[in-house]
Amino acid sequence: MPELPEVETVVQSIRDQLIGNEFENIEIRWPKVLYNFSKSDFLRNLAKRKIERVDRRAKFIIIGFNKSILAIHLRMTGKLYFQNNLPQKKHISAIITMSNGNYLIFEDTRKFGKFYYYKSQNYLNNKLGIEPLSNDMNDRFLLNVLHNKKRMIKALLLDQHIIAGLGNIYVDECLWKSNIHPATISNKIPEKKIIILCKTIKSTLKSSINAQGTSIVDFTFLNGQSGKYSDQLNIFRKEGSPCPKCSEIIKKKKIAGRGTHFCPNCQVKQY
Repeated sequence: MPELPEVETVVQSIRDQLIGNEFENIEIRWPKVLYNFSKSDFLRNLAKRKIERVDRRAKFIIIGFNKSILAIHLRMTGKLYFQNNLPQKKHISAIITMSNGNYLIFEDTRKFGKFYYYKSQNYLNNKLGIEPLSNDMNDRFLLNVLHNKKRMIKALLLDQHIIAGLGNIYVDECLWKSNIHPATISNKIPEKKIIILCKTIKSTLKSSINAQGTSIVDFTFLNGQSGKYSDQLNIFRKEGSPCPKCSEIIKKKKIAGRGTHFCPNCQVKQY
């Protein structure tokens, strides 16, 4: 599933073509792509209105008008890109015709991606946790959250109600860089390691955004371009390979319900 860096990459790739433009029409090829509204709602509330902003909130792409928003979640295999002619590809869920004649294409092989309409962004803001690249995500915040909860750190970092935008790739990478075992109970982690973890989360996400995200199986942007951060991954999907820090063999185990990669030597569960 595309995580924060991948969604941010998509946002950056489509923003300039959207701001100041307008939706003209929408063709629905997969009916379930519209989660909480209909085509007539789209035409009545979103079409022929000037697009004022294109942002990211957690793993959502936000296309903002005066107050209302179209929020798009890519889920597992969603791709959002522009094309100047109607696509002949399979797996197209929706095609939005723009006022300038271009087409905004939503392609989704597994059909889990969704469009959401909200009268304002308040609903999403209230539902989702803190943005990990915001100033509010700091040592004090993370210390308070981790020490006031008794959960496995892997599960806590994946909880979108607490920190919004992290997923399996970056949680595994950040815990490895911070020498924290993914099954460690959060309130047992020493303050020094939490401070390192906070800095690591920010630096890892920024590095991935600079590399235009991670493409392992499905993620592409700009109609086929791949992210380059895959070349910088240390342990994710590296089970059976030597750890870059100590040469111990990287393991994969189901933790917090997710396939989890870790080094049994660098990430000893001590607490």
